[in-house]
Amino acid sequence: MSEHLRVCRKCLLREETQEAYFKKLDVYIANLNEDDRVEQKEYESRLAACASCPRLVKGMCRVCGCFVELRAALRVQKCPDIPRRW
Repeated sequence: MSEHLRVCRKCLLREETQEAYFKKLDVYIANLNEDDRVEQKEYESRLAACASCPRLVKGMCRVCGCFVELRAALRVQKCPDIPRRW
């Protein structure tokens, strides 16, 4: 039996512009299952809390390394900071 490897053809962010990467992130968030995604009002509230955080750098949380737009969109996620902002 031959081994089949899955290959990620676009893993390195440096191979894409930041604009292209964030566009893909927006599309991914828009296509999340509604059961997995928070309501728009909650999403905006979470993003506002992240925007005021000194640990936010270019859309990335310096506490955990996530892209805050994705983390804020997911119902099961919480702010990783102590104390939590949301």
